[in-house]
Amino acid sequence: MKTLVTIISLLFVSLTAQAQQLDTFYKEADAFFSKHVTNGKVDYKAVAKDPAALNKILGDAANIKVDVSDAKNFQAFWINAYNLAVIKGIIEKYPVKSPLDIKGFFDKAKYNLGGKNITLNDIENKLLRANFNDARVHFVLVCAGLGCPPLIAEAYTPEKLDAQMTQQTKIALNNPKFLRVNAKKKRVQFSQIMEWYNKDFVKKGQNLIDFANKYRTEKIPSNYKTSYYQYDWSLNGK
Repeated sequence: MKTLVTIISLLFVSLTAQAQQLDTFYKEADAFFSKHVTNGKVDYKAVAKDPAALNKILGDAANIKVDVSDAKNFQAFWINAYNLAVIKGIIEKYPVKSPLDIKGFFDKAKYNLGGKNITLNDIENKLLRANFNDARVHFVLVCAGLGCPPLIAEAYTPEKLDAQMTQQTKIALNNPKFLRVNAKKKRVQFSQIMEWYNKDFVKKGQNLIDFANKYRTEKIPSNYKTSYYQYDWSLNGK
C-alpha cells in the first residue's frame, strides 16, 4: 500500500512540475512574441543583438515533455517551439535575406526541444501533421518567409488554441495578398502552401475553394478556375 501511495505521490509531483514548466514556457514565449513581433514581422536585428530571452525559452523547452494524448498542450507547445526555433535559426546566421539562404534550414538543422533532437520539418510533419487531422496548422507555423501567414504577437496556449488557429486561418484566407481572387477573370490563385500540402485541404470530397469558403467572409464562386502563385521566400523581418 505504501508503495502505491508513493508512486501516486511521485506521479502527482511530476505532473505538477510539468504543468508549471509549461505555464512558464507559455508566459515567456508570449512575452517574447509580444516584444519582437509587429504586424506579422519579426525584429530579427534586435533578437540577434540580445538573444538571451530566446535562448532561455528554448533552453527550458528542451526539458519539457508533452504526451500526444494531451492534445491541446502538445499542439500549443510544438507550434510555439517551431516558431521560436525558426527565429533562432535566422538569428544564428543573421543578416540573411531568406531562410533558404541557410543550408538545411528546414531539414538538416536540429533543435533540442521537448526531449527530442529534431528538425523543423519533423516538428511539422511527424509531430503535428501526422498526429492531428487539422489543416489550420499551416496557418500557424511560420517559416520566416513573407509568403507564409503572419506570425502572431502572442504565444499559442491550450486554452485559446482552437480560437487562435481559426483566427489565423481566417486572417490568411481573407487577405487579398495571400488568397488572390480575380472576379473579372473568375479565377482564384492559392498560396503554394496549399499546393505542397494539397491533401490536407481536400479531404472528404472538398476542394480548395470549399476549404477557403469555410473561413472567408466573401465566398468564392465554385466555378472559378484555380491556380497557385509563386511563394515569396523573402525574410519576414521588420
